[in-house]
Amino acid sequence: MYFRNIFLTLIFLNIVQFGYAQTKSDEKAIQDLIQNSFDELFSEFNAEKVSDFYTEDFILLEQGEVWDLEMIQSYFVNAKSDPDRATRLNRFEFIKTTIEGNRAWIAYQNYATFKKDGAVVMEIHWLESATATKTNDGWRLDMLHSTRVNE
Repeated sequence: MYFRNIFLTLIFLNIVQFGYAQTKSDEKAIQDLIQNSFDELFSEFNAEKVSDFYTEDFILLEQGEVWDLEMIQSYFVNAKSDPDRATRLNRFEFIKTTIEGNRAWIAYQNYATFKKDGAVVMEIHWLESATATKTNDGWRLDMLHSTRVNE
């Protein structure tokens, strides 16, 4: 009986540890999804990579405007065609990441530094939240809400 209780306790602890490790792994994946989506899409304007980060019904709520994928794609194409555009460096401070099954939400501070010819020309700070869903291809964002922080 004693060994059976020890055995069951060890199994329970392994299950709890696996669940915790899986949550931490998903949390990192979602935070990486935020970082990589901004680096690939809003810094490099790689419109062809939208499906790597967003679901087909993704929307962006940006300063009172609703952007769908068509508007976002158009923005990327126009931005990439500007030969005199500044380079953008993204930095994030993650506030909270919550995962429940195949759904997640995340809140974070988003900081962008824009440089041209090596000099900083603008810095912008947003408070943002996003929701994500786990697909067969991994985590994808389905909504992002962005509010500019005036400093």
